Amino acid sequence: MVAFIPLFIIKQSLQYMINDGKAIEILSFLENQLVDQLVEHASIETYRKEVVLIREGQYLKHVPVILEGMLKVYSQYDGKELLLYYIKPRQSCIISFDAAIYNKPSQIFAITELDSKILLLPTTKISAWTVEFPRFNQLFLDLYHLRYKDLLETINQLVFKSLDQRVYTYLLELSNQLDSDLLNIRHHEIARDLGTAREVVSRIIKKLEKEGKVSQTTNGIKIFRLRD
Repeated sequence: MVAFIPLFIIKQSLQYMINDGKAIEILSFLENQLVDQLVEHASIETYRKEVVLIREGQYLKHVPVILEGMLKVYSQYDGKELLLYYIKPRQSCIISFDAAIYNKPSQIFAITELDSKILLLPTTKISAWTVEFPRFNQLFLDLYHLRYKDLLETINQLVFKSLDQRVYTYLLELSNQLDSDLLNIRHHEIARDLGTAREVVSRIIKKLEKEGKVSQTTNGIKIFRLRD
């Protein structure tokens, strides 16, 4: 359902970004003219879990800013998927921002990991807003920095860590993102996000269970945070 945006929602949503798990202030205030532009041209929409918002090759009409819920961003190659990063409340997708600025097709997929409420910024206004409103431009420059670190971590995982380590790190990260030690997730979903086979993940989960790192229940996978 789409609705007009109250000013206080816009201010709360865009004044702060999440960086390294801590809320930091990006904008102490929004320019009044920008607020007026957002009220006039942006919209809010709610989505159920597992709705694909962005597809590879798609020309975007909007850039999402998450108000509630969470998005999962991933790439796809040769029929396999690879998780890139999550987008949490008060964050946006920098790859979508790049596609909007240069009017080029999306290089990623984005799907709702949870039921989500999303502020949709029209791509036709993005370029003008970044020039006209410096704080809006700074918001996305900070996103570049955050996602660059995320992608470096993904590369580090792929190159330097075993698949066993990647699976456990994946579960820990998802647990942190959802703020829950009980994950309602299936083996084939883990395999999909890590670009491997379900049978391989099942074998690794059994190994992690023997090591006391996880426990499989009827409700999902329970994560145990081991202390050194």
